[in-house]
Amino acid sequence: MSIIARATHAAHGAGIFHVHAGGMVAGTRMTGLAALLPWIVKHDAVLVTVEYRLAPEFPDPYPVEDSYAALVWMAEHAADLGIDQDRILIVGASAGAGVAAGTALLARDRSGPRLTGQLLIGPMIDDRDRTVSTTQYEGMPPWDRNSNRMGWTALLGDRRGTDDVSIYAAPSRAVDLSGLPPAFIDCGSAEVFRDEDVAYASALWAAGVQAELHVWAGGIHGFDFVTPHAAISRAARAARDGWVARHLSSR
Repeated sequence: MSIIARATHAAHGAGIFHVHAGGMVAGTRMTGLAALLPWIVKHDAVLVTVEYRLAPEFPDPYPVEDSYAALVWMAEHAADLGIDQDRILIVGASAGAGVAAGTALLARDRSGPRLTGQLLIGPMIDDRDRTVSTTQYEGMPPWDRNSNRMGWTALLGDRRGTDDVSIYAAPSRAVDLSGLPPAFIDCGSAEVFRDEDVAYASALWAAGVQAELHVWAGGIHGFDFVTPHAAISRAARAARDGWVARHLSSR
């Protein structure tokens, strides 16, 4: 883990728990942090970013269990870190968003840390390879149907697509989403994860959980990273910034 905060951090501020992207097989705790640094500065938040173990060397349940263990550590040391234990936001992108969603489910089911929200950017949450969008975007970089099968197979092995997959590994499989923290979910309309992300937001609403969903027209997976100055990327960041501000504001 790494801990990042302003040099002038005031005690008892908000906390951000970050789970990095990388298709379950790549990335480090520093992957994607540039997008979060403005939130640390603006909201005087303390960020904890987790170095979870990667598949295939460390398949399910290692990634989500590593993430949950780090979240528990963060909550237990909140006072020492200068964090308000009631204002911890979990954030992830792509595979990291899938692990973050699984971590939120673990926190609920184990009566663990209470999260103020979960921000899921293009989450990778369904191993079953059955949606319209997964068939539409085969052969489209940077992450297509073939990449997705590779990542899920690395994580789950022969269990991929079977009934022997935990909801914590593939949160789309969860039947009961009640009691989860409010969610922000966004994705591009031209990416493999589109339909599973829309379905997850709908399932959250059905369970009585607040959720904000954005499907950015024409966006490929990770469009804001690939083309950060495009109008669609600026709009996506502005929407996330507004949601984060509402969920990290002092109470």
